[in-house]
Amino acid sequence: MTAETPITALWPTPSPHPLDDAALTARYGRADRPHLRVNFVTSVDGAVSVDGYSAGLSGQPDKRVFGLLRMLCDALVVAAGTLRHEGYRAVRLDERRRAWRRDHGLAEVPTLVVVSGSLDLDPAQAAFADAPVRPVVLTRADTPAPSGLAEVADVVRCGDGAVDLAAGLARLRERGHDQLLCEGGPRLFGALTAADLVDEVCLTVAPLLAGAGPGRITAGGASPVRHLPLRHVLAAADGMLMLRYARA
Repeated sequence: MTAETPITALWPTPSPHPLDDAALTARYGRADRPHLRVNFVTSVDGAVSVDGYSAGLSGQPDKRVFGLLRMLCDALVVAAGTLRHEGYRAVRLDERRRAWRRDHGLAEVPTLVVVSGSLDLDPAQAAFADAPVRPVVLTRADTPAPSGLAEVADVVRCGDGAVDLAAGLARLRERGHDQLLCEGGPRLFGALTAADLVDEVCLTVAPLLAGAGPGRITAGGASPVRHLPLRHVLAAADGMLMLRYARA
């Protein structure tokens, strides 16, 4: 088994030793109120992908935090395009993380939430067909659902011309999903930012120069600039930085 790449804290409280899972969990934690956290990885020069996929930017420390954030959330929110392009499979956690969730009164795995205005979704995709918890799809009121989708997911309609994200998040919270984790893609991140729904951004910076071509982690129309204070800086021995920004 490959040894874990050590992660240490640099700021605001440096750690003299690498962070174990309990210490890393404490650095992120769960909020005491409804909360939307966004998680992305980027290159030093701001690319959202390498060769078209985010996996080219990731590494073992990033994947460790990625899994931890999934453990902490009630529901995992992702855009349909990202679900298709990245080939999402059913959301599952290892036994250690399932046990942590049971010990904290949570369902064993978070609920997958897919945002799709067009409902261009394949009910046979493993993310739906093999899901241990029935997924939720947020869509517009007037979009016809493909055959078989209602058999594998709850279709929640919010908004007429476009998916009303504020209403969609409110519907999720009615279901008990207060702690939300969004894994993208860029257009969903941009839309959530424009609607002022983002409470936290967890950003891994990979020590890579991707060069021109790939897009940024956010996309869409312009929106007001908002202040998001830095909360911590973690560093991995392979040069990755894990940054956490969150509202007060």
